Amino acid sequence: MTKEQILAAAKNSFDSLTALCSNFNDALFFKKPAAKWSGAENLRHLVLSTNVSTLAFSLPKIIVQLMAGTANRPSRSYEELVAKYKQKLAEGGRASAPFVPKPIPTGSSKTVLIKQWLKATEKHLAKITNNRTETDLDKYLVRHPLLGRITLRELCYFTIYHTQHHQQIIKAITPANS
Repeated sequence: MTKEQILAAAKNSFDSLTALCSNFNDALFFKKPAAKWSGAENLRHLVLSTNVSTLAFSLPKIIVQLMAGTANRPSRSYEELVAKYKQKLAEGGRASAPFVPKPIPTGSSKTVLIKQWLKATEKHLAKITNNRTETDLDKYLVRHPLLGRITLRELCYFTIYHTQHHQQIIKAITPANS
């Protein structure tokens, strides 16, 4: 995908999740299934992970380079990156501590969580748009807790798929149009 295609796919993924979450009533959205995250916790996890991903596009390039280096291989395709992520999940990979949402207090507002999500996604798209060129996406590496060192382009792919992955989880645990 080109940078423009990435931005369009990310926006579409973000908007789709926002619409889904907006359609649930608060009680069901915050209801925690046994041994799983609630819809609200999934959304909070996405806010946390998207904010961290955005950092890679916010920091000066030299800092990004010092943290993980520059690529010595071409970026994987979207499909290759998704396959690697699914493999890591199948091998037991899970969110590490910084990405596990803290328990959400009773009486929390879905509207507040959605506003946090919208702010995180707006900033993410803006930083990619304004701070990185097409060439930068393949040049700089970042460290991902499950995937190891990946290019910025691969991080974009991950963010798109990760959003879709959690959207499917929310759909599965939260009755539709509730």
